[in-house]
Amino acid sequence: MDKEHRQLNTRMTGVEGGILVLLLLLGIFARVFRFGAAPPGLNQDEAFAAYEAWALLHFGADSSLHAWPVYLTAWGSGMNALESYLMIPFLALFGVRTWVIRLPQLLLGLASLPAAYFYGRRTGGVRGGLCALALLALCPWHVLLSRWALESNMAPGLLLFGLCFFCRGLEDGRFLPLSALCFGLALYAYSAVWPVMPLLLGLMLLYARPRADRQLFLSGLILAALALPLVGFLAVNYGLMDEFSIGPFSVPKLAAARTGEISLHNIPENLRTMVTILLRQTDGLKWNSPGRFGLFYPASLPFCLAGIGALLCRLIVSLRKQRFDPAVLLLIWLLCGTVQTALVSVNVNRMNLLLMPVVLTAALGAETLLRLLGRYRRAGAALVLAALFVSFTAFERYYFTDYTDSLNGEFTVGAQEALDAALSHDGTVYVTGALHYPKLLLAAEMSPQDFNASVEYASYPALYLQPLRFGRFVYVRDDSPPFDPAGIYVLWNGAPTGIFERAGFHEGHYGCFVVLYPA
Repeated sequence: MDKEHRQLNTRMTGVEGGILVLLLLLGIFARVFRFGAAPPGLNQDEAFAAYEAWALLHFGADSSLHAWPVYLTAWGSGMNALESYLMIPFLALFGVRTWVIRLPQLLLGLASLPAAYFYGRRTGGVRGGLCALALLALCPWHVLLSRWALESNMAPGLLLFGLCFFCRGLEDGRFLPLSALCFGLALYAYSAVWPVMPLLLGLMLLYARPRADRQLFLSGLILAALALPLVGFLAVNYGLMDEFSIGPFSVPKLAAARTGEISLHNIPENLRTMVTILLRQTDGLKWNSPGRFGLFYPASLPFCLAGIGALLCRLIVSLRKQRFDPAVLLLIWLLCGTVQTALVSVNVNRMNLLLMPVVLTAALGAETLLRLLGRYRRAGAALVLAALFVSFTAFERYYFTDYTDSLNGEFTVGAQEALDAALSHDGTVYVTGALHYPKLLLAAEMSPQDFNASVEYASYPALYLQPLRFGRFVYVRDDSPPFDPAGIYVLWNGAPTGIFERAGFHEGHYGCFVVLYPA
């Protein structure tokens, strides 16, 4: 950044302060309005994360009876543990409710907004901070991410906090341990971070060269303390050692490990898919991207390209003048996000480590282009903001109407009400395969001990375990459920019910489901 630009753009004007407040309010509104009701229902991963949190809170063990595991054994092939642990105090205070389950992700999403402003201001002054805040606060991808509890979606926010604390820690070493804490917690948010975290931190340290003092040493200890249990977890699941405990925490062996998801052979195909998703701004999964609005609006792509160009130029200048530039850390994150995406089978939530730096790169590109406009930059900024607000307004209207309605099936709307109705009657509950078993466990509030004592799996071990029966529940096909004159049935709406009608069963409809029970 040239000296004149730095001087002109470090003091916030009244107009810029007003824009800052407006962007924060819009970002908060987009994430909290009708929170818990949009998206409707619960996704199966949300339900399992919530059940694990509930089981740990009440029984001190997860669904397969491991005490306080460092990695959850959910589904048989595991789930990241951080979100479930963060849910526990909220479940203790407010009980099992959809908005409670999603609260940790919401709080992290909201906290990411000022963090984006902080980092943008570091790289582009006040205008850079406002660009970063605007593009993240009004970003469809980040709005969607903040409103439901997919556990891996906690990683982008934690990495952003780690980056911000690292920048601050280069000036005041007391912030470096906070940076290490955020990077360490990110390991428990998304396992796909594990292969690239050494590369990310190594490149950041190599470039920034922080002073080797007590704070840096403490930061290293924090990272090591958080990483070592996961190293042990990998050793256990590669058969190098048996399960073990670290104080109250257990290091479990999974029924089946998803080691095949990371593959060097699939890198070319993964990169092609990544580029396709970035250009089209969708992976075809409705819960990941809102149709025509894309992940961060199609019009933002030129800003992304401009941002990449600006990052490369600033890297060259930084190396030539041997002067630290916080923008280079964004380039490192972008590179590591690309590497991580190349290693996994790609969809939007699996490439979420890349999407946060993409948004921040677009913000840097917008700030750079506005600066190049010279005396016309205010008019340019007004035009960009107006276009962004129009896009955001249209997106919000679509999100809370047609988009939310389109997710009814994916989030199994009415499942809790249908299961509550079924469980209010005595007898065996025959359940459609469309209801994943953590939703049944959560609705019945079944202890992990009772679950493990009664469960019968279709196949064990397996990457994704599918119970045939447990407790009062028996899974059936919607098109041919066995007839039990004393049974209760929870089937997908539209399933054939003639045999039950002829037998005099009562019928109740709850969202996507029909509940049938004897008279």
